[in-house]
Amino acid sequence: MERFIVGRQFLVVLIVFILNMMGSAVADATVLGMSDVMAEIFLATGVAMILTTIMIGQLTAQINAANCMLDFINNYFMLFSTYVSLFIELSGLLHSVYLVQIIFSKITGKPFESNEPPRTGLQNVFFWARVIFSLGLLTLSFAVTLKALFDGKTT
Repeated sequence: MERFIVGRQFLVVLIVFILNMMGSAVADATVLGMSDVMAEIFLATGVAMILTTIMIGQLTAQINAANCMLDFINNYFMLFSTYVSLFIELSGLLHSVYLVQIIFSKITGKPFESNEPPRTGLQNVFFWARVIFSLGLLTLSFAVTLKALFDGKTT
């Protein structure tokens, strides 16, 4: 279950970013004759997009899933979503999260509890290879972000 959740969280973040990019306001936009102050508050600061993202992208599905769990997951789209989440987890894209989990477990002295059986030698090699791959992607992404920030190539 833990593995599915990591992939699912990535999909949620991806959907929020896509919604935000698709719905961001155009410069000097006027909506429904709003005053400049109201347009500045809602459009320029992104408050309108935050509310739209929460209402359309997250809240509706969350309430639906909480009230009608079996009906919500008993369809082909949710099956597809589950397999995509599990594939993202299998790819190792987000395995740096597990390294952070292991580090915090060591720092706090609280042992990490899992319902999964201990990994075999080959599984251990595969796990740590995906952790290194994930850390490499994270480092590259951080370097590209810093370069864009220092070059002033942000929106």
